Amino acid sequence: MKSRIELKVNGKTHAFDVESSTTLLDVIRNELQLTGTKEACGLGECGACTVIMDGKAVNSCLTLAVEAQGSEILTIEGLGQGGELDPLQNAFVKHGAVHCGFCTPGMILAARALLDEKPNPSDKEIRLAISGNLCRCTGYVQIVDAIKAAAAKEAAT
Repeated sequence: MKSRIELKVNGKTHAFDVESSTTLLDVIRNELQLTGTKEACGLGECGACTVIMDGKAVNSCLTLAVEAQGSEILTIEGLGQGGELDPLQNAFVKHGAVHCGFCTPGMILAARALLDEKPNPSDKEIRLAISGNLCRCTGYVQIVDAIKAAAAKEAAT
């Protein structure tokens, strides 16, 4: 049996008929063709599927689509404004925090949720916020530096 859900994804409202077992990740990737949200472990362990739902970073592989009914979802494709990259995206590039790129969308969205809640986080708070996002290419130093730089830039504007 399918349920009708409505989601606001990257500022646009969409309606879907979904099975009760359909994940938010499936809707984002398969129905909306937004492939920046990655499918990796399927267990909520790696963070590659991280999106922002109603202001909070969530693992879309663990979130059922019906649980997201009426929610506002932000994916990496919706992060920049007017063709410009988000300050976090720019900082990741500038600080060499993008390597293979597989974890980058989820990492940036976890960081965005943090900065939206706490504009001037400590290193410890940054590391805690991204602790659910695994990166196999870096030692996380460049990622933390990028998040701190984006926070400083946003505070200055």
